[in-house]
Amino acid sequence: MTLPQTGHDGPYPAPVEVSKSSVLYEWIDYNGHMNVGYYGLAFDQALDVLLSDHLGIGVEYVRIAGQGPYVLQSHQHYLKDQRLGDRYTIRFRLIDCDAKRLHIFGEMLSDPSGEVCATQELMLMNVDHQTGRSAAYPGWAVQRLAQMKADHSGLARPSQLGAGLGIRRRG
Repeated sequence: MTLPQTGHDGPYPAPVEVSKSSVLYEWIDYNGHMNVGYYGLAFDQALDVLLSDHLGIGVEYVRIAGQGPYVLQSHQHYLKDQRLGDRYTIRFRLIDCDAKRLHIFGEMLSDPSGEVCATQELMLMNVDHQTGRSAAYPGWAVQRLAQMKADHSGLARPSQLGAGLGIRRRG
């Protein structure tokens, strides 16, 4: 049994705030705002903090267990431009989970206003690196996921959660 090297057993903040940063020069595109790809990078870096510092299933777990979370699906919403030097905070909530999968929702908030400027919805699966197939997390990780899900169960449903993609036409 792989024992946790990082993270904690909860309770977990609802939502979990994991990152405070600012928009870098390299992230600005020809429209003068943060390029779409860097929103994904900012969320991904913050997700690593959530997985390691809170759940213990991040990089340290991967090195020890030879398995770890793969993103199966990602859906982002861009709600407000971020420009050079703008400060932001990223926070996450666990929507659902089972022994192998996590459904996570993240929000990027403009600092200091707290306005949501982007969201990201993710489906992750634990994958064994030797077989390339899904694998159940060890019991301690499943317990942490269940605790976080319970701690986040009282949060209001974000309007972007589960949103479809398509051109909306009026009658």
